[in-house]
Formats: sequence, C-alpha cells, structure tokens
Amino acid sequence: MDIGYTHSHTHTHTYIYMYVCVLNYKVTASFIYSLGIRVFFLRNLSTFQPILQLSTGNPGAMERKDGEISSTAEKTTGGEAETEASSRFVSVRVTEAQEFDMKATKRLLRKIDIHILPIMCLICLLCFLDRANIGNARLDNLESDLHLIGLQYNDCLAILFPFYIIAEIPSNLMIKHIEPSTWLSFIMFAWSVCIIAQGFVANYQGLMATRALLGAFEGGFFPGINFYITQWYPRNECGVRMAVIFSSATLAGAFGGILARGIAEMSGAGGLSAWSWIFIIEGLASIIVSFLAYWAIHGYPASARFLTPIERHEVERRLAADSGSLTDDFDVRYIWQALLDWKIYIHMLICMGGFCPVYSFSLFLPTIVKNMGFSANNAQLMSAPPYVLACLFSIAGSWLADRCRQRGVFLLGFQLIAMLGLAMLAASMNPIIQYTGTIFAAIGIYPQIPLGLAWNGSNIGGSLKRATGIAMQVMGGNCGGIIASYVYLERDAPRYIAGHSMLIGFVGLAFIMTLCMTIWCRGENARRDAITRQATGELTAEQKMLERKLADGVSWFRYTT
Repeated sequence: MDIGYTHSHTHTHTYIYMYVCVLNYKVTASFIYSLGIRVFFLRNLSTFQPILQLSTGNPGAMERKDGEISSTAEKTTGGEAETEASSRFVSVRVTEAQEFDMKATKRLLRKIDIHILPIMCLICLLCFLDRANIGNARLDNLESDLHLIGLQYNDCLAILFPFYIIAEIPSNLMIKHIEPSTWLSFIMFAWSVCIIAQGFVANYQGLMATRALLGAFEGGFFPGINFYITQWYPRNECGVRMAVIFSSATLAGAFGGILARGIAEMSGAGGLSAWSWIFIIEGLASIIVSFLAYWAIHGYPASARFLTPIERHEVERRLAADSGSLTDDFDVRYIWQALLDWKIYIHMLICMGGFCPVYSFSLFLPTIVKNMGFSANNAQLMSAPPYVLACLFSIAGSWLADRCRQRGVFLLGFQLIAMLGLAMLAASMNPIIQYTGTIFAAIGIYPQIPLGLAWNGSNIGGSLKRATGIAMQVMGGNCGGIIASYVYLERDAPRYIAGHSMLIGFVGLAFIMTLCMTIWCRGENARRDAITRQATGELTAEQKMLERKLADGVSWFRYTT
C-alpha cells in the first residue's frame, strides 16, 4: 500500500544541529576514535521519503524516543486520502530502513564495534584492575604496614561485595533512565576517588571503609555494560562482544601483575610504600579515563550521533526482528516479571559458580604462585600468562558460541576444563604441575562469565525485564565473591587443598545447573514449535502487539540453548 505525503505550510520546518566531536585517543595502543558528526533531524520526514517505507497498520503502536523521526499521519481509504489535522504528530514505525545486504550489515557492525567496544574495554580493564589490585598490594607489605591480623585481610576483600550487590539493580534501572555516558562516567569517577583514598589509609578500619565505598560505586558497571550491549546487538551477536569486553578484565590480571612489579620500584617515594603507589597511580588513571568516557560513550541507537539516520533505523529493525518487537516500556510489572522468573535464579547459581573461582583467582593468584617457590617480584610476573591464555579462550569460545547459536554446551566444556585445572592444583606439590593447573583453571573459569551473561540476557524478553534480570544474575555472581574472599586462608598455605576443593564444588554445581537449563530450553523450544505447527495460521501484527507484554513468555519467542 502506498502512502502519500503532504506537508503543512505552517507547521513543517527543519532544525539541524551539528556537533563535531573529536575523539582521538588510544586504548592500549590499538583503539583510535576518529571525527564524528552529530546530526539531529526533528519534525520533518521529507529528506528520507525516497528510502523509508512506513507501516500503516497502527502508527501509534510503537513509541519512539526523543530524536527519532515523527511525521503527520494520513489515512487513505479507497484511493482517497483523508489528512488529519496538520498540527497533530504521531509516531511511526520503520519497517524497512533500507535493503542492507550482507556486506552493508558487516560494515555497519564494524562501525558500531569501533565506536562502542574500545571505551567499554578500557573501562572494564580499569574496573577489574582497581578491584583486584589489593591482591598485588598484599605482596608489597600491605598487611604488615596496616597491622592486619587473622582474617582481617579477608574481611577487607569480602566487605566490597554486599555493597556491590545492593547497587546492581538500582544502577541498571538508572542506566535505562539516564544517558549511559552520564551514569557510567559518574560511577567510574566515584570509584576512582575511592581507589586513590585506599592509598592513604593507615589502618584496618580505613581500608574497610574505602573497600565498602568501592563496591557501592563499582556495582553498577558490569551489569550496566551487559545490558547496554543488548541494546545494540541481536542475541546471536552479543556473546563475542561481551567476551571482548570481559577479556579486557582478564587482561587486567596480567597487566596488574606487570604494573605492580614496576610500581614496586617506587617504594619509599614521597614517604609512601609501594602498595600505596599501586592504588594511587591506578586510581589516577581511572579518573582521567572517567572524564574521557563522558564524551566517548554513546547513547542508544535511536540517538547515536555516529550513525546516519538510515543506519539508526537498520539497527533498530534488526533488534526488533530478533526480539519479535517485545515491549520496551518502563513499567514496574516487568521488574516483577524478572523477580518472579525461576530461570533467572538458575542463571544466578550458574553465575555464582563462575564468579567465585574468578574472584578467588584474581585476588589470590599472586599469593598462590608465590607459594610455588617464586619470589614476590617473580610471582607478580608469573601470574600474567594464565590471564593472557584465558583472554584468548574467552573470545574464541564466545565467537564459536555465537556462530553455533548455542551457549550451554560451551559452558559445560569450559566447566570441565576448570575442574581439571583445580584438581591438578589440589593433587600435586610439583610446581610444574601446579602451574599447569593454574593455566587450565584460568582457561576454564574466565570464559564462563561472558558465555553465562550472554546466555541469560538473550533469553529474557523486553528491555526492562532484561535490565533487571542481568542485574539479578550479576548479584548472584557477586554472592560468590563474598565466599571467594574466604576460600584461600593463610592456615591452608602453601597447597590450599581446601580452597581448591571448594572451588571444584562450586564449578560442579554450575555444571549441573547448566546441564538442566540446556535440557529445559531445548524442550521448551520444541513444545512451542509444536504449538506453532498446530496453529491454523501465523499470528497477525495486531495479535503480537497484544501479547508483547508477556516478554519471553510469548509463543513466538525461542530460547538460546
């Protein structure tokens, strides 16, 4: 059906705002931002008439955000157009922005990747570096200088996580309501100040206070970026992007050890110990990046300044096609849907089984390696290779999972590798076997995080329910962080058999939950396929609009297995 366009002589006019932002800085010497031009088109559709095909079924059904294109709606009956009042503007739904072939889609994805991933990788690297650098500081006399005794060091590790957990759901609701650049740069600046303050503490109480504040501000970042990625990419493209971002956190372990080794040479400078300089220097780096992040982080596709109007509509079309046009409304009912969804609680347990060994490794690996017979400085350096290999396997595993459109089977494989590595650590006193065990453990542990987060996020329908569900999943994971703080106790050194065995138990629990979830998703998809085959015909667009509030409970939604 053709749609005719008419223009009101009194109400149609164009405002064009152009902003030129130069984003030209490096992310670990390989990421470069180039010139971007921000163009907003308001209250005029005439420029895009040759390339847009607009739906006429229900022009008000899809609510659009500010900055999207509005147009005067016209009704045509029997070839005669009935024009509504020219002052009334209604939202329109773009059904096809432009025919994007495979090459054009790949170019669009590369463009999005270049503008979205580098800054997220850099922030994620610094986030995990700031959280885990206390493990490196411990080797540079942190405990003796602050007179920590007994389990006080473990208490300082654990206090971060309750505050981290409390912050996660409210933060994800904020990032749904506020521009990501504003919210993420704010919490990054706040946690950077906490890290710098950590460098000046003089006792146990001061370290506990700064760690608690660090958890409160860092808590919103990881669930926030996972939700943010799902607003840009279809489900089968999220996994490898999350893996790339999380791999930078894995590299933080390697980079942190090497950096700590260099900073150790500053011991005594300014009357401060080496561990103080670790916190201060890394905190200052994070503050600088927090200011850059405000300008480098883009909003959501509808207002992305680096995309052309055609590209913005294509991104949204792909997301709508992937999700079945499920609701994006901000309604408390979708928060309750997430809170009452049993599947999300299973993913919380899977995430706990992954995060517990991740945090245990990041906080204690330098100590474990030192107890293999290495000096403190060499232990800092020898803790790097397992992280590098874990980074590579995280990206490769998630890339294959995206290609196969399956996540459960890959999770099961990595969980088995993790248990093998931990068993090698617990079973032998041979330093070579133990170090090989740390490599297998790292390779098996770290890929579980991006795979698990992508799996849960892709199986939650509707953006607000997804935002809540992802935050809940990371909350479950960080409950594992509290436990991780007490896994490796000083009394169990140097072999830490009890700690390794405990981690085998957690990964084993995750393995069972993953297997159950994979079987259920396959069965549920088969059940819905059978219902669809028995139906007399496909659901109309109007019927789908009525059901869209059921989120992933709608009949046409299929779970990633």
